[in-house]
Formats: sequence, C-alpha cells, structure tokens
Amino acid sequence: MRNLKYLFILLAGSFLTLIHGCRKDEDINPSTPTEVDDGKEVEEGDIVGFFLLNEGNMGSNKASIDYFDYETGIYHRNIYAERNPGVVKELGDVGNDLQIYRDKLYAVINCSNLVEVMNVETLQHITQISIPNCRYIAFKDDHAYVTSYAGEVGLDPNARLGYVARIDLNTMTVKDTCVVGYQPEELVVAGDKLYVANSGGYRFPDYDNTVSVIDLNTFEEKKKIEVAVNLHRLQLDNYGNLWVSSRGDYYGSESKTFVIDTNTDAVTDTLHLVPNENMTLCGDSLYIYSAEWNWYLGINTISYAIINTSTKKVVTRSFIKDGTESEIVLPYGIAVNPESGEFFVTDATDYVTPGRLHCYGRDGIRKWSVTTGDIPAHFAFTRTKLKPLDE
Repeated sequence: MRNLKYLFILLAGSFLTLIHGCRKDEDINPSTPTEVDDGKEVEEGDIVGFFLLNEGNMGSNKASIDYFDYETGIYHRNIYAERNPGVVKELGDVGNDLQIYRDKLYAVINCSNLVEVMNVETLQHITQISIPNCRYIAFKDDHAYVTSYAGEVGLDPNARLGYVARIDLNTMTVKDTCVVGYQPEELVVAGDKLYVANSGGYRFPDYDNTVSVIDLNTFEEKKKIEVAVNLHRLQLDNYGNLWVSSRGDYYGSESKTFVIDTNTDAVTDTLHLVPNENMTLCGDSLYIYSAEWNWYLGINTISYAIINTSTKKVVTRSFIKDGTESEIVLPYGIAVNPESGEFFVTDATDYVTPGRLHCYGRDGIRKWSVTTGDIPAHFAFTRTKLKPLDE
C-alpha cells in the first residue's frame, strides 16, 4: 500500500495477519524460473543478482519475493515460498520495503505488522520483529530504524502521531521509539541525524507537511522542517542534499520535488515541474517517475525524468528511449544497477493481477521483461550468491 489513492481502493478488503506453523508438503508453491537473459560471468564482489518484493493486494496475504540471477540470466518468481515451506501465509499482507544489511535481508510487511528477517545467502526465515503498521527501514551501525503509523490501517482525521522504532540488531528486538509526525514514510540516515518524511495520509485532507529530524545520539526528535503536504520519498545525494517527494493532495496541490541542505536543515530548492511518485539515485543521476492521480479527472498522468543532483537541473524527461513506456500501465517501482547502469521499471497493472518488470540498458532500450508477483515494487541488489536449495 503506497498512497492515499491505493488506500481508498482497497480499504474494503479484510486485513489479515501472518500466522506461523507447519504446512503440508502439497501446499508448498515452488518458484517459477524464467530465462530472460543470456547470463554473464560474475566476479567476486560484483552484484550477482537482485531480490524484488511484490507488495500484493491489501488484504490478500500475497506479498512475495522474486529473484534474478545475473550469472544464469534466470528470473525466479515467488522464491520465498519455496525456501520457507514452514511459514504459513508466506510473507504476509503488503510488502512495503526491502533492504539488505550485512548478511541479512529485511522485508517490511505493512499490514501484517512485522519485519521479516532472512538469511541473504539462503533466503530462509530467521526471525520476525513486531512493529504495528510498519512502513520503511534504514540502518546505521548495530541498529535498524523502522517507521510506524502506530495506529490501525484506515482513514481517520484523529489518527495518532507515528513513530520510529529503533531495533537492536544483536538481539533483533525493539529497544526504543521516537515519536515523529503523522503517518511517517521513508527515512534516511545522514551522519548522526535521521530524516523522516511525514505524510499525514490517514488524516486526509489535513495532511502533514514536515520532515522530522532525529538526533541518533539521543534518539530524540530535534526539529521538524516544513516542506509540503503528503511527503513520501527521500534520497540523500553525494553533496549532503536530501531530495524529498511530495505527492500533493490529488486535487489542486500538485506533486513536486524538494531539496533540503542537511548541513542547515533548510529547504533550498523546489522543482515545480518535476512530479515525484518514486525516485532512485545512481551517482549524480536521480531517476524519477510519477503516476500523478487527479480525482477531478479520474486519471493518472505518467511522467519520467532524470535530474542531475550536482546542477539540480533536469537532464531528460524521457529516459525510456524506445517507446516501450507506452506498454507500462502503472509504473510502481524503479531501481538502477550501480555497476552496469541498467535500470528497471515495474508495472503494477491493475493492482490485483501479476505485474511486469522491464529491464533497460543505460541507453534506455529495453533488454527484457518478465511477469512478476502482484504489485512489484521494492528492489535489493545483492553481492552474495544465493545458494541452491540442496546445499
């Protein structure tokens, strides 16, 4: 579940929780391998593949993980279920974030109220950390930080303030919390500070408009920076600037992109003509797409752009160069391989059926595409080779 539009569509569904136990062997879903590329020789230390977290339609308990192997060129769909036959309901309800840190893979499962911790070498379940209505995860040293909406899923003008949970990675337990703004989304570590985008999405039309700044030494919120309504994404560039997305209010207030100087904690730039649904950074290139919904018109306006973070100028408004963007119904996830420069765009299609993943070379020409799980969204590139099941 990403934004208010999606919440409106899906709140009628029942919200299921994740239950553990043993499954019968006949209930195990084997992964579906599809050869999509020729494969290549991979040197030690190189990126050997990536995991893709499919969110799954809210209330369906269909969050899943796919895996692409660069060495074989094979895309494995629904590999988590295959490697964890003892986990009933598999990942759970709505996968919201996916990150690799040290030797573990972390999946934030929003409506199941948990962070799933896996061995990155085997993708096997290690433990779960319970956090209500959890959203995104970031790391520093021996701690993980997870944003939480704190309350139940649902629109509520009186929804409570959210918080950031601090997890001790040695014990995999929540040790402390820090209250921030309403319905906090992405978070980024910059030095000894943690920045948190507050959306206020449950309090529609009274959105939050702030970025919280937490001192990691004291784990206290030191200030709030006023930016714009309904904040969501954060990216830290190589110059100490924090790029922030505002989704707008889906009516008169449009989506925009903002820049905060983390040295002064001041908003320095507003890019009015760059709507921003999602973004990813590779070097000085910030890849952005937007599927900006307008309730008056009842349509999404889809756009793509690359911004040079050094000059803060738009480099291009069409990074897909072969016309295949017309085949993407609803862009939903984006990632760039930092070694090869190839980039990936996912298509959520209609939210309830399998999506698509499109791989493009750095020239913007599509190399391959493949069917994914439902609502493909979050990438994690890995330098650790995934072991075969029989090892």
